[in-house]
Amino acid sequence: MDGASGAFVGVVAVVGLLSALVSPVYLAAEGRSFFRAPRARAWYYFGLNLFWAALLAIPLVNNLGVAWLLVEATTGASALLVAYSGRRSALEAGWKYLVLTTFGLTIALAGILVLYVGLAPHGGVLGTLDWQSISRHAHLLPAKDALLAFLLIVGGLATKIGWAPVHNWLPDAHSEAPPPVSALLSAALLPTVILVAWRVLVTLGPALRAGVGDATFMAFGLASLAIAVPFLWRPLPWKRLLAYSSLEHMGVLALGIGFASPLATAGVLLHLAGHALAKSLGFYAAMPLLRHQPESAERPPRGIAKLSAGTAAAIGLSLGSLGGLPPSPLFFSELLILIGGIAAGHLVVALIAAALLGLGFLGLAHALIEGLLGGEQRRAWSRGRSVRVTEGLATVIGLSLLALAACAYLLPGSVAVRMLMDGLT
Repeated sequence: MDGASGAFVGVVAVVGLLSALVSPVYLAAEGRSFFRAPRARAWYYFGLNLFWAALLAIPLVNNLGVAWLLVEATTGASALLVAYSGRRSALEAGWKYLVLTTFGLTIALAGILVLYVGLAPHGGVLGTLDWQSISRHAHLLPAKDALLAFLLIVGGLATKIGWAPVHNWLPDAHSEAPPPVSALLSAALLPTVILVAWRVLVTLGPALRAGVGDATFMAFGLASLAIAVPFLWRPLPWKRLLAYSSLEHMGVLALGIGFASPLATAGVLLHLAGHALAKSLGFYAAMPLLRHQPESAERPPRGIAKLSAGTAAAIGLSLGSLGGLPPSPLFFSELLILIGGIAAGHLVVALIAAALLGLGFLGLAHALIEGLLGGEQRRAWSRGRSVRVTEGLATVIGLSLLALAACAYLLPGSVAVRMLMDGLT
């Protein structure tokens, strides 16, 4: 456990616990499954706990090869969960997710093999791929081998992270998975794999030409923002909208890592936690939404404020926070990342990112207004279990988001940021 591991394990632990707690509410209303009825719940919890356990282990392992194995293990467990409902669209999404991410991880494995062959004479048979060994011996690699290994590993992991332009599985998987699983996919899986790519950048980066590693992350970040924005402006079903929001926010994290300044690192830490809470709440709000308004799976929700005040509060808090509406912690984290980019000398990249974030905010703001206030008057929903659970989560997560926003004034230069940077180096 180091500073970096602690931050990511904390996020995975909280999101996983929340998903485990709300799963009975989802299962009580879910009428069909890919698995046979008598064993459907057992398979669901088996997959969920296996998925969660692998996510908790990834930040804690001290070896790139073992981290790759655990990332691959998350694929099998989560693919079954994506297809859990048994609908044709869910089976297609699960298969697409399995094939595309496995293909990407195979490319990453090729990069790991290139790295292993280059470092084996220096690191020993077993310790070659330990993070400390890679950091100590990376400068001994030929420049071309180091660049090839870096691009293959990070490019392959980008498929699992969902960075553009290799994000094709992400909207379908997030849309079709059970809401508790969608929360784990977006708020826990994607950032956890980013940590592996970040460690590769820090340990292997010194063997590359100056700025190449950081530029690669910034390129993925800008591409993800640019591709997400047009979709955020379109009328989308609720969970699909959240999926494209994930693409945008993974791009923000990539930019913060690529800027590689203390302010940007502080922003990454704050953004990691704020995104996890806000995005999880958004997916949990899909449970009462889909139960009372099943057509929301195919088209945008409308007029939720007239139907259920509790669900509307959860949706408003989630989307407002994800859009960066003050006092959302994501507003402060994005500001820290952009200022950190300017301080690091990447003014043009920061200005382009700021413009794209502004456009993304406008798209999410329009979706929020239409989702809460648009549509025709209909009968109000009954205040059932899913609505009550969503109200409780909105209260707890709302207070947590406010606490994170308060931390934004204390985070730059704090012990937490120094621990994170020390852990990575």
